[in-house]
Amino acid sequence: METVPAADQWLQPGDRLQVRLVGQAGAQATFLNGKLLTELPASQAKGLRGVYQGTYVVQPGDTLHNRRLLFTLTTRDSSSVMALSKNTVRFLDPSQPQLAATKGQLAYLNYGLGEDRLGGAKLGYLDSAVVLHLTGRVGNQYRVRLSETQAAWVPREVVRLLPAGGFVPSSLTGSWSVQGDSLFDYVRVPLTQRLPYRSQLLTEPSRLVVDIFGATSNTNWITQRDGLRELGNVTYEQIQPDVFRLVLHLRHKQSWGYHVGYRGNTLEIRIKRPPEKMRLRGLTVAVDAGHGGTNVGATGSSGAKEKDLTLAIAQKLRRELEQAGARVLMTRETDVTVENTDRILLLRQRNPDLLISIHVNSSGSATVQGTSTYYRYVAFRPLSVALYEQMRATGLKGFGNVGSFNFGLSGPTEYLNALVETAFVSNLDDEKRLTTPAFQQRMAEAMRLGLEQFLKRTRASGVRGWLRKQPALE
Repeated sequence: METVPAADQWLQPGDRLQVRLVGQAGAQATFLNGKLLTELPASQAKGLRGVYQGTYVVQPGDTLHNRRLLFTLTTRDSSSVMALSKNTVRFLDPSQPQLAATKGQLAYLNYGLGEDRLGGAKLGYLDSAVVLHLTGRVGNQYRVRLSETQAAWVPREVVRLLPAGGFVPSSLTGSWSVQGDSLFDYVRVPLTQRLPYRSQLLTEPSRLVVDIFGATSNTNWITQRDGLRELGNVTYEQIQPDVFRLVLHLRHKQSWGYHVGYRGNTLEIRIKRPPEKMRLRGLTVAVDAGHGGTNVGATGSSGAKEKDLTLAIAQKLRRELEQAGARVLMTRETDVTVENTDRILLLRQRNPDLLISIHVNSSGSATVQGTSTYYRYVAFRPLSVALYEQMRATGLKGFGNVGSFNFGLSGPTEYLNALVETAFVSNLDDEKRLTTPAFQQRMAEAMRLGLEQFLKRTRASGVRGWLRKQPALE
């Protein structure tokens, strides 16, 4: 017997409890105090007989407190056997909302329960101590009610359950301010508690959209103080009764990143400004050599290890960038184990202008080869495109430019970032290139040229944008 999915679950009224039982064919199967299961035809059960399934829609007033489910199978001669499910089920009482608060520096929400080797598809990061209304659970993830029409999922390890008796998180917005200092532009929205949020960096036109879930407008004015350099028009909408949306228009076509978090109960959005000069000299570039230490990564037929190849290429890229006048921040400089979470926290603290993460690809087919670049946010795509073009110029075949990439180091919004899968170590021709120091140097030069090309295009687009905004000459 099992629940479907086969995991501990919390359900609320309106949710479906799905179960499956395998036993003697031609019997009567029941669960949850006599509710019938249906025996499936063998054609629907991969040729098996004796497979029973059932669905129960949780009703208001139903109670079940983290219990295993009792199943009964009764044969035609009235013999019965009973057994308990492995997993437990809890029916939530809407009149006693279950709340939780995020913990740690890298709490995040997922869109759903799907998983692959990169984890579930992430909706975005959250600050610590953000209050969440939990409306369900499947295994190690809780379902979060964001609004009347939107939900997300949060891993158990990044939240702590709060005692009973709390209210569903909500807040009126106060009047807020927009200002700048020597480094950033800021938007600050006062709330009465830390509510969940979602941010999207959009293009055409360039703007940052932030939704605050559980917030309702009580904003009477927006004070725009001196010092603004990146923010243009700042507006808001009440797009749903419990979703307050900020729309922050940016003055430059290319965004260089932003951060959303809390100072007390005030939501603070920090917008990064472009470098004063679009050139490598004076720029801070983070270089990430993928894997390392016990995290070997992919291995080629000759025994070449991804962790060694990425470090060799990263060190050559570092020299290229420093010779061009850039300041370089390495996430690792030797063969040591560095968790991705530690890399992200280091980069957040050091605040580079941009990041290049270097990796080596692998495939189950030895014929697959080529170079590729990856980005998470569409506003960061131009960097990945420029890198891809220069990597292709080395003679490597093209494997593509890949967007919406759900990799940990592609998730931060604080700085421009792109990932380069240099070539396939699983392909003999690519592996030979990857292990040749001269070609490693050629790839490092290509990445440096890609950065220069990106800066040149950004500078040009900025000038064109400025010209378009000027009044026509008489």
